[in-house]
Amino acid sequence: MPISVAKRAVLFTATAALLLTAGCSDDGGQAAAPETSGPSGLDGLAAQKLEWSPCRPPSAAEGGGPVPSPLPGGAPWECAFLTAPLDYAEPDGETVDLALIRAKARDRSRRIGSLLFNFGGPGASGVSGLPGFAEKFETLRSRYDLVSFDPRGVGRSAPVECATDRELDAYYALDFTPDDAAEERTLSDAQKKYADGCEKDSGKRLPHLGTENAARDMDLMRRVLGDDKLHYFGISYGTELGGVYAHLFPSHVGRAVFDAVVDPGAGVEAGALGQAKGFQLALDNFAKDCVGRGAECTLPGSSVAEIEKFVTDLLASLDKKPIEGIGDRKLTQTQAANGIAQALYSKEFWPYLEQGLDEADGGNGALLLALSDSMNGRDQNGVYSNIQSANTAINCVDYKERYTLGQARERLPKFRKVSPVFGDFMGWAITSCSSWPVPGTWDHPDVSAAGSAPILVIGNTGDPATPYEGARAMVDALGNGVGVELTYRGEGHGAYNSGNACVKAATDAYLLDGKVPRSGTVCG
Repeated sequence: MPISVAKRAVLFTATAALLLTAGCSDDGGQAAAPETSGPSGLDGLAAQKLEWSPCRPPSAAEGGGPVPSPLPGGAPWECAFLTAPLDYAEPDGETVDLALIRAKARDRSRRIGSLLFNFGGPGASGVSGLPGFAEKFETLRSRYDLVSFDPRGVGRSAPVECATDRELDAYYALDFTPDDAAEERTLSDAQKKYADGCEKDSGKRLPHLGTENAARDMDLMRRVLGDDKLHYFGISYGTELGGVYAHLFPSHVGRAVFDAVVDPGAGVEAGALGQAKGFQLALDNFAKDCVGRGAECTLPGSSVAEIEKFVTDLLASLDKKPIEGIGDRKLTQTQAANGIAQALYSKEFWPYLEQGLDEADGGNGALLLALSDSMNGRDQNGVYSNIQSANTAINCVDYKERYTLGQARERLPKFRKVSPVFGDFMGWAITSCSSWPVPGTWDHPDVSAAGSAPILVIGNTGDPATPYEGARAMVDALGNGVGVELTYRGEGHGAYNSGNACVKAATDAYLLDGKVPRSGTVCG
């Protein structure tokens, strides 16, 4: 798959995917979805009692791995299923079971409530994601039950599956930047086959997998968890989901944080252009760092321009001839670009990017292919999570825009202008919903939230996937007196988990003590 036009998860970086170590299994040891009785409709579903039980290993769709390690002090993780309407217009009709995970607050006497997390994507499993990074949120567990979930279509929540593992290997190795009519036909045919596979697996559910329904699911979770207000931490796409929730349920918003913020006014094309610009900026900063280290930098070139020419030349050579990768899989141009983008999600992984580029220049593409596999949700055994299938399904039911290959081709010059390295990939990526079997919902989401409690909106000036400008756009769109802007002058996707003490202190003070920072605060 090409670099995703979607809003990627803040925590899905090169090795972080290996840390997603919690979830609920597919075997019979996991508690079944609860039965409901009493009132009918949505009120009846809100009265359900969750059957919490020890978590099992995550399913393949959640990314696999062992059971979650105990929390500090030995506290266990618990998993359950929540029953929600497939179609909220028919709350007494067919239902869908949503997988949840929680860690109880340490100080029960001062407990505020549940703090619900969405880690982005769309398509990221919260059941797998939360335990892998719980240490980062341990301060918040002092007064909150930490809770996350697999949104509908994701992980164990009626997952969308579009192809077999072997078929996905072939699909992700395709040339997603066609150079002629024949390559365009190959890409178009592959996209159609992929969409057909999604429809065959999940056709009845596809119209109901969008962000608006996920937001309604969160309000049902709030009620079932016993909270008067929804306290929420949304990251990357999770900020868009949180904004839609605030629009639908402004009076239900408690203390909420949006980190790595999606521009809610950007449609498919504008969003892709913004990401092309963001990844280019991150690559510029990576190259600048490399140049600044002089002879320690293993890449050829003594300037940012020379290093980036090396990268574009490498991608061009891979377009003509892939190189050795892992086992019998070769590194293609698309996979190399994916791997480069994946490493730009966090400054921590710049050394892997430098090493991967250097090794690929010598004919060894294993590291860049491993980085690309991480982005696509492939483990070392060749098994894929459903993150990318869910990503496509959710985005295509959210957004109305459908672009042909010809329309994408016409737009390539402006994509190349903002990013010589990523422009072609992001430009062609706008066609990813061209064969989708169900229509989209909106041009862009409405996140206006008059009457909502303050929402802390954190933008990172060096963010590659959700460019910094999105934070200001979100604040403006939420409406007067709702969005509170905090700027982090740093690198990588997201701010709270960056290690910056200023960001963490401001966020913790708001979530734990209700102290709203001054809008316009800058941390760096």
